[in-house]
Amino acid sequence: MKYKYKIGFIGCGNMASAMIGGIVKRNILKPQEIIASNRSQEKLTSIQKECGIDVTTNNLLVAEEARMIVLAVKPMFYEDVIKEIKKVVKKSQIIITIAPGIDMDRIGYLFGQEMKIVRTMPNTPAMVCAGMTAACCNEAVEEDEIAEVCRIFDGFGKTELIPERLMDAVVAVSGSSPAYIYMLIEAMADAAVAEGMQRAQAYRFAAQAVLGSAKMVLETGKHPGELKDMVCSPGGTTIAAVMELERTGFRSAVMEAMKVCADKCRD
Repeated sequence: MKYKYKIGFIGCGNMASAMIGGIVKRNILKPQEIIASNRSQEKLTSIQKECGIDVTTNNLLVAEEARMIVLAVKPMFYEDVIKEIKKVVKKSQIIITIAPGIDMDRIGYLFGQEMKIVRTMPNTPAMVCAGMTAACCNEAVEEDEIAEVCRIFDGFGKTELIPERLMDAVVAVSGSSPAYIYMLIEAMADAAVAEGMQRAQAYRFAAQAVLGSAKMVLETGKHPGELKDMVCSPGGTTIAAVMELERTGFRSAVMEAMKVCADKCRD
């Protein structure tokens, strides 16, 4: 069957807007190949003006006309949305989820029939084409179909296939982690302001330091501990700061926060 749109988004919040923006910005799909639905006409008007896609307040229209359907609503609304659209979706369509804590078996159960399901966990840096997405799929999805989904998600960052059992870990290490990094940047900037730096400049210095450090990990292939040691001169300023971070439990705080995040997904 030929569908009017290659991909449709049910829900158009921050994550969906970031994904759509990345797809259009990188020319992965044409704006006319994308449709999004949302309850808020104001939100739809904004994304239509920004990206040129088609919009509607009717979820059923997206479910009928899009070959790939991204369920981009909050997890608590998945059951209601699936109950609404399951009467019009077809087995040939691909259902893409972006919700933490809802596995593929649950999605299949809610649809009441075997569907092609791709479970993903993107993050909001997709908005600047620097996202990280984990993906897995059920047996109904063909190899070329999961490759196509990954190609679209690669449009706003990087995508890796993982077994579904690791999805809770992905939420903790990638899906939710931008919030931790923003807190780190904010804290670093506050400290620089306390030393006399202007706030806007402090944010630039802190953010660029985080960006550059991440780039070093990805591009050198070196262990983060080795890269840290390269900065820590004997008796120097950096090792003194590292000692204070260790004393105040910096590592354990990060690890415990991620454990709480993963546990929340499982619950």
